[in-house]
Amino acid sequence: MADWELRPASAADVEAIAELRAVVLRGDLERLGRYDARRVRQRLRDGFEPGCTWVIEVGGAFAGCVALRPDADGRSHWLEHFYVGAQHQGRGIGSGVLGELLERCDREGVGVGVGVVRLNVLRGSPARRLYERYGFVVEAEDAVDVFMVRGMPT
Repeated sequence: MADWELRPASAADVEAIAELRAVVLRGDLERLGRYDARRVRQRLRDGFEPGCTWVIEVGGAFAGCVALRPDADGRSHWLEHFYVGAQHQGRGIGSGVLGELLERCDREGVGVGVGVVRLNVLRGSPARRLYERYGFVVEAEDAVDVFMVRGMPT
């Protein structure tokens, strides 16, 4: 497993994250007939919240990112923008980061639904297997996304 660190994101990270998003999602979005080079980057820029985002670094260099945003109802979190660069995939970084964030959610709890975390993943994405290993189950699906939840609300 590679050594990695999380650091809080800043507004200055938005372009590197937008570019990583475009690269990481391109294959899945093309397969789904949804890839638009401008739109994939702009959607990240439009919704970027540095206060809820962390940069993943390996050896002090940018390797990925993840966001964990409290839901509007205060009862759960949304795991978003979880991207690891191709050169760092398959080294346990994604598993390590996800495990740490989920432990944090379980420890701190979120309102009534302690530890509830939601996400959406593109249909057919290999990332779904990672989420399933960590206890996420399908909550709903549409033509593009699979919506998953871990720690059902009480």
